[in-house]
Amino acid sequence: MELGLIIIFWYGVLHAFGPDHLTAIADFSIGRDTKKTLMVVGAFAIGHGLMLFIFAQLLHFFVIPQRITDYGDVIASSVLFGIGLYLLYMVYANKIHLHTHIHNDHNHIHIWFGNEHDHPSSSTGGRSAFGIGVLMGIGGVRGMLVTLGMLQGQSIDAWMIVAFIAGVMVIFLTFGWVILWINNDILTTIKNVRRAFTTVGILSLLVSGNMLFG
Repeated sequence: MELGLIIIFWYGVLHAFGPDHLTAIADFSIGRDTKKTLMVVGAFAIGHGLMLFIFAQLLHFFVIPQRITDYGDVIASSVLFGIGLYLLYMVYANKIHLHTHIHNDHNHIHIWFGNEHDHPSSSTGGRSAFGIGVLMGIGGVRGMLVTLGMLQGQSIDAWMIVAFIAGVMVIFLTFGWVILWINNDILTTIKNVRRAFTTVGILSLLVSGNMLFG
């Protein structure tokens, strides 16, 4: 049992390296502070693992056509494509803004979308990241469940999902810290902010476009 969970943990690690997963995390965490970035990472991983567990239980009792689970990939890819377009629009419409100030002897940076004189948004993006994690958990879920079941030699249980989420979380948190470094050390000028959001937007279009049309 323990060996099977370790294998599933490493399966989660490998699964997390998917470019669509990392792109989604970058979309929702770029330009955010530490708390919000970690919330995005956690919400995405939990949504992903929760949907995997739910489908494991559903497939145990019902026959679900594969075309239904395939819609998860299509929907998630379409959302990522839309996010890429949105980010590029916000960059070139000059609707991404940066404000810096000193608070308790520390330099604080706020990045927000909209009008320049609007108050920076307090949205965490956690619910959106959770939703994307759920959608991506639907897409390709059948193949993942078959793999997990073969590794363990039995039906999917809660501990297998926990091991899978833990493996996914390791990579997501590591990537999240890379995003935090970019947010804190690179996104200190509006020029760099626009470059970063342009890069993330283009990557979203390329990754999601390949999934949709490739």
